[in-house]
Amino acid sequence: MKSPSDIAARLAKQWQQAFWRVERLLSPESWPLVLAIGKPSGRQFADQTGLVQAHVQRWRQVTVGRVVFQDINFRAAADPVSLPVQWVLHTPSEWAAATADAEVQQEFALLETLVGSVNQRYQELLVRERSLWRNKAISEVIDAATLADSLQPGIAQGRPLRLLKGLGVDTKFIQRHAALLTRLLDQRYDGMVSQQGLSGFLDAPDDKDHWLLVVPLEQGLLPFQRQRITARELAGTYLPGSRVIVVENEQCEHLLPTMSGTVAILGAGLDLHWLAGGALNAKAVAYWGDMDTWGLVMLARARQSLPSITPLMMSEAHFKAFCRDCAVPEPVQAELPTSGLNQREEAFFHFLKAQPQGRLEQEYLPAQDVQRELLGWLGGFS
Repeated sequence: MKSPSDIAARLAKQWQQAFWRVERLLSPESWPLVLAIGKPSGRQFADQTGLVQAHVQRWRQVTVGRVVFQDINFRAAADPVSLPVQWVLHTPSEWAAATADAEVQQEFALLETLVGSVNQRYQELLVRERSLWRNKAISEVIDAATLADSLQPGIAQGRPLRLLKGLGVDTKFIQRHAALLTRLLDQRYDGMVSQQGLSGFLDAPDDKDHWLLVVPLEQGLLPFQRQRITARELAGTYLPGSRVIVVENEQCEHLLPTMSGTVAILGAGLDLHWLAGGALNAKAVAYWGDMDTWGLVMLARARQSLPSITPLMMSEAHFKAFCRDCAVPEPVQAELPTSGLNQREEAFFHFLKAQPQGRLEQEYLPAQDVQRELLGWLGGFS
């Protein structure tokens, strides 16, 4: 036998849980919401008549949603007694009102404005992650969602973010809302922006810089087994050995074999400007990335910075050799880069775009095949 305040407290607690917010705010199938009130036992009805009467009175005063009453027979009563058995809420606004919690009701009003003002692809994110918009002007959150629809990979073309024009926001807007924009763009680009960092994704200098993982593939080549170095520092660092292999994703570290005179640099993603720093000009440098349209965009960017770079395992033949067990759909495809790919690579790009499953992530390739390819490249310089 629950009171209106008992159920209101439970509803307010559910509001704090992301699962219930997403389920009830974005899924029409969640409604109506039927909440069981419970009935007094025969002993309660007989021994605590005043308590039962007060319970009924409290429910008769509820004006949110619909309270369902049912005639119940008790031995202690000559006639059936009408008691509340269910509280039925029909809409998300009734849920917020039923909590009797001013903070919940304020958040619901803000979310109602947000969900009605932004692209549908961002709605679940904003409902799930309240920290992205709490303590921000809602108008700026809406502006950030509008901006996220217009931002493209590499749009900065090497310029600082404050110099971007024609986006409808002031010069500091992107910097002020970098975390929000990163998460919004992740919805468009399948998490790529979080992986690469907003500045790297937009091709803009980043004062905070991007950290890369440096791993020597020969024992004793460096005084450490693995270390993180900023891209800015790496651009001017002359590494030992004669060969460097640049790897898109850090998750591939376990696939790399022992390779004499070779250093691996992992986790570069779209941040590849450091390749133009001059420190690698005297070395043989290879690039290995995913076989998808974004992987080829990164290869193009790497070649723009270091024209002599050699791609590894990024061809149509390699894709066809491994796609049966490993290929998946590419959620968001890139646009063909204007430079940096040769004719065969451009043909591979168009081939991937036409595939229903045109993404082959490098970490899922068989270890023995990866190691054979890398050692084959190593042997070419022996």
